[in-house]
Amino acid sequence: MPELRTDRLLLRRWRESDLEPWAAMNADPEVREHLGGLLTREQSDGVVAFMQAEFDNRGFGWWALEARETGEFIGRVGLDEVDEDMPFAGVDIGWRLMRSAWGHGYATEAALACLAFGFEDLGLPEVVASTTVNNVRSQAVMRRIGMTRDAADDFEDTSVPEGPLRQCVLYRTPAEMLTSYTTRRDAIASS
Repeated sequence: MPELRTDRLLLRRWRESDLEPWAAMNADPEVREHLGGLLTREQSDGVVAFMQAEFDNRGFGWWALEARETGEFIGRVGLDEVDEDMPFAGVDIGWRLMRSAWGHGYATEAALACLAFGFEDLGLPEVVASTTVNNVRSQAVMRRIGMTRDAADDFEDTSVPEGPLRQCVLYRTPAEMLTSYTTRRDAIASS
C-alpha cells in the first residue's frame, strides 16, 4: 500500500491505534449526517478490515489520514470502485474527517493527492464523486479540487431508504485536468 504525503498530511495504511478514533467518528451523528445511521464499534472495525483487504487486492482504496505535525489520526480519504448498483461507473473519490479536522483544508489537500495518484499512478481516465444533495461541505470540496457537476447526472440512490439521503449529486473530472490538479496541489503545499 503506497503512502502519499503532502506538507501537512500522511495518507497511510491503517493501524490498530486508528480503530478507536475511527469508531468514535462513526458514532458521531454530525460526521454521519449524510451517510446514514451510526456504526457500532464492531461494524466500524469491520469496515477497516474490508478497506484494507480491498486496497491489498486492487492497489488503491481508502487510506487512513494523519496530521503529520501531531501524528493524530483525523479521518480517511481515498479512491474506490463505484458499486455495480449505481447509475454510473468508474472510480469514486471520497473523504471523511473527524469534526475537529473540519475547516482546515485537509479534505481538499488529501483529495488532490488522491487525484494525482489516480491519474499519474493508476492511469485512470476519469474520477467521480457523489454525495447527498444536502451535503454542501463535500460539494464545496469537490468544486475546490476542480470537479464539475452536470445536473443531468444527479440520481437517486435506491440502496438507501426514502428520505433526504436518497437524492444525490455527481461530480466528475477527467484525467486531462491532471495539470490543473498538480498546480493546485503544489499551490497548497507552498502556502
